[in-house]
Amino acid sequence: MTDYARDAAAVRGATDRLMTSVSRLDETALTESSLLPGWTRGHVLAHLARNADALVNLLTWARTGEPTPMYASEDARDREIEDAAARLLPVHLDDLRTSAFRFNAAAAALPAHRRPFEVTMRRGVVEQAGRLPFRRLVEVELHHVDLGVGYTLADLPAAFVEQELDFLAEERFAGHPDIPPLRLVSADGGRARHTGRAGAEPPLTVEGSPAALLGWLSGRTDGADLSCRDAPLPSLPPLG
Repeated sequence: MTDYARDAAAVRGATDRLMTSVSRLDETALTESSLLPGWTRGHVLAHLARNADALVNLLTWARTGEPTPMYASEDARDREIEDAAARLLPVHLDDLRTSAFRFNAAAAALPAHRRPFEVTMRRGVVEQAGRLPFRRLVEVELHHVDLGVGYTLADLPAAFVEQELDFLAEERFAGHPDIPPLRLVSADGGRARHTGRAGAEPPLTVEGSPAALLGWLSGRTDGADLSCRDAPLPSLPPLG
């Protein structure tokens, strides 16, 4: 379950950890491949900065009622990331820092009574403004992992892992026609989650650590560290 104030505070903590990691890089490291196919670390950093500003647009929309899209267009989004990827490290750091400041300020400025206001994200996804700090938290935490700089799925805060598992299982993939019914079981004794398409067929039980389950559901791993005794581990559609 999302909590606006808690998630906004978690974004600040996650951003601090990200900035610490990025500040240790050198210029060569920025041009090396990230863990995301086709993107260097510079691409990931440019995306993170622009995503912060895109979410500021949505928070502004919620606060004022004036429609403000995340990006001018998909092409404009992609072009901004590509153009900014090769910047020098100090420029990336400054952009990350100032865009994070803008996001924090916009989150703090949204009155509680405007948080149920619905905005439209990329690809027509409708979301409540009160969940935007959580959306930003996902970007910062998972793309920190994607940088491939030593921050791994196992380093993600446990509370975030549980929250994102809930989102992916109960919202993102729930009822998805291309995913068989799944019962996701945390090896640490946590509660089981159900996802995938609805129907009479018995669910496949997939078991592993919370971090391993998150890695598979988010497309960061192939699920090799998970157990699925009933059948081969199914393929999941990309998050997109």
